[in-house]
Amino acid sequence: MPTIRPEIPLPLSHGIHVLNQPSRLCCSDPSPSVPAVRMEAAATLPPLLLLILLAATAVPAPSHAWGVDGHLMVCQIAQGRLSGAAAAAVKDLLPSYAGNNLSSLCSWADDVKFRYPWSSPLHYIDTPDGLCTYRYDRDCKDEDGVEGRCVAGAINNYTSQLLAYRRSSPTEYNLTQALLFLSHFIGDIHQPLHVGFTSDKGGNTIDVHWYTRKTVLHHVWDASIIQTAEDDFYGDSVAGYIDTLKKNITQGEWSEQVSSWEACGTNQTACPDIYASESVAAACDWAYKGVEEDSTLEDPYFSSRLPVVSLRLAQGGVRLAATLNRIFG
Repeated sequence: MPTIRPEIPLPLSHGIHVLNQPSRLCCSDPSPSVPAVRMEAAATLPPLLLLILLAATAVPAPSHAWGVDGHLMVCQIAQGRLSGAAAAAVKDLLPSYAGNNLSSLCSWADDVKFRYPWSSPLHYIDTPDGLCTYRYDRDCKDEDGVEGRCVAGAINNYTSQLLAYRRSSPTEYNLTQALLFLSHFIGDIHQPLHVGFTSDKGGNTIDVHWYTRKTVLHHVWDASIIQTAEDDFYGDSVAGYIDTLKKNITQGEWSEQVSSWEACGTNQTACPDIYASESVAAACDWAYKGVEEDSTLEDPYFSSRLPVVSLRLAQGGVRLAATLNRIFG
């Protein structure tokens, strides 16, 4: 596949000096681009205009990725499973302000989508409606039909770039950005609606109510299920949820499956096609099932879908670590 290259010249060193401290703005925020209406200013607006502005703030914007907590969970699980060589390489590539904490920058790829608009199609795959299958040659392309521009192609691309880390000759790639993109995209491809249907943009155009709050189906899978689990079971703590996932990986219900999750094809460093096929199957079996426009999703949907979300987060973390271990030796 053709290499996906930034349109903005980047330094060739391992450093991340070209990047700013990432903002906390993430595309899965229900209304990230609408500024709050200041009350003193609002008081001077005509009543009809004020109503229009307030209504605009209540409309959820499209979501495109696991929320901040989901990506943080994937990267924390992964960093704890790195080999010595991979851990050293990750520490070398991370900027100093990250404090050797990969999860602190795991949402960076969402934060820079407006700065790097070429990267937006790399977060997902659109598949034909209703088929519930994925094929790279059929589905991995952007809206203009450019092949390789999807999350599976991006994983292959940034894996290939990071393999240059161990070579003695200088590389043309920014390996810090490659690490951050790869870490994020392996999380993305495990979110079932990142490999959803073309017509509804992975659930982004399906309006639903999550209990009493209006949102879109994609956002439910990005963040709402995770946030509700944190509120109900972990005292609003992402750390408690992560601990539960780690225990199930090492000594709980998934411990005997981990080696199969980590496995990749012969001579393959990354296996995004496997992950994408799993995601579209989960999208059909769980995300879309029983959901219509304006559905209200409450306890039955939450309790039956939470195990699927937890599994995909755990698999994403385990597989990110396995991929980085294969890359860095």
